[in-house]
Amino acid sequence: MKRARQKVVIENEAPQTSQKSKKQKTCLYGSVFGESDLHTSMDWGSLPHHVILRIFQFLPLVDRARASSVCQRWNDIFHIPDLWRRFEFELSQPATSYLKSTHPDLIQQIIKRHADHLQYVSFKVDSSTESAEAACDILSQLVNCSIKTLGLISTAKPSFMNLSKAHFASALTVVFVNSKSLSSIKIDDTPLDDPSLKVLVANNSDTLKLLKMSSCPHVSPAGILCVADQCHGLKELALNYYILSDELLLALSSEKHVDLEHLRIDVVSENPGQVEFHTIKKQSWDALVKHSPKVNIVMYFFLYEEEFDAFFREETPVTHLYFGRAVSKAMLGRIGMNCPRLIELVVCANGLQPLDDELIRIAERCKNLTAMGLGECEVTCRGFIEFVKMCGGRLTQLSIMEEVLIPDNDYSLDRLHLEVSKHLGRMWFPDMMPTW
Repeated sequence: MKRARQKVVIENEAPQTSQKSKKQKTCLYGSVFGESDLHTSMDWGSLPHHVILRIFQFLPLVDRARASSVCQRWNDIFHIPDLWRRFEFELSQPATSYLKSTHPDLIQQIIKRHADHLQYVSFKVDSSTESAEAACDILSQLVNCSIKTLGLISTAKPSFMNLSKAHFASALTVVFVNSKSLSSIKIDDTPLDDPSLKVLVANNSDTLKLLKMSSCPHVSPAGILCVADQCHGLKELALNYYILSDELLLALSSEKHVDLEHLRIDVVSENPGQVEFHTIKKQSWDALVKHSPKVNIVMYFFLYEEEFDAFFREETPVTHLYFGRAVSKAMLGRIGMNCPRLIELVVCANGLQPLDDELIRIAERCKNLTAMGLGECEVTCRGFIEFVKMCGGRLTQLSIMEEVLIPDNDYSLDRLHLEVSKHLGRMWFPDMMPTW
């Protein structure tokens, strides 16, 4: 009898628990949606305007376009200017490229309805001349634009270089003249020329802050000076080393010119021996730093070992160095002796000679060094620990491939990570693959 009664009690309690749970859920849902909403399906079309706009901002363009066909209200929100401030045109030839491409109908709709809303615009093109021409055709139609940032990106070989100077300059002129508020321009690997820069300056001198135009062979030092003379708010300039000269640095250092925060310099050679690199004098570098004491001078090297002779023979105020190809042991030694402002150093490859002495010299002389990256190099574990010990906790970024480190009689790889972690003041392990 007792067992039977217990069974009855349990069976009677279960429905009560379920009903209590349902009641709690009902109260919860009712507090959120309102009691009447529990008995009617949600009407997505009645969502508040700002909620739909917020959702649209997180949707990819394709999904946003599909959602706009739900109802007239959503279609109206789809065309709200706030959703068209930032846009990237992707242009490619389906037969030769894996990249997706912005649909031509959408491009025409943007030109027709949203040209005056665009503010942050970029063009990503494949290696075909047709795609570069299509980008110029779009630029030529942006006659009512108020663009603030403009970027032209070639995903493979620089396809914009296949265009005639006249065609490219004509397209840019439309944007330069009509925007009048450009603050950032990234147009590397293009046929940009000095006359185009003069048009840019004439219409955007009060707003231009960043100009990145590496590998623009038709730009001369005179074109750079035209920008520096008029654009007094310019903070960042990126160019090729072949444009850089003592005269240009001294001109940029005069009182009437801007105080740069970043000067980025690409030093590139496609074939060894074809380019003879000139040397910049210490006095010219010193003048720039005196004029702009906080300037970061960033240099990207893509040279062969035999082409480094012109660099770092004298003290150079470079702050960030990136070597994309092999760099000699002697070159790294000169960096340790003549780059006291160095903050970051990345070496992708060196050779089979240990770099212990060079790293220790860099640690001794480069008191501002906070970031280091080493790829296909060799350093003994003892030498590396000595380097880290000398730098201490100021090394906020330390990316070293495990294969770089050579175990010795004093340290194994297991013990090395403990020693390095102790000197850095945080847990550290060597990398399995490059992270820079």
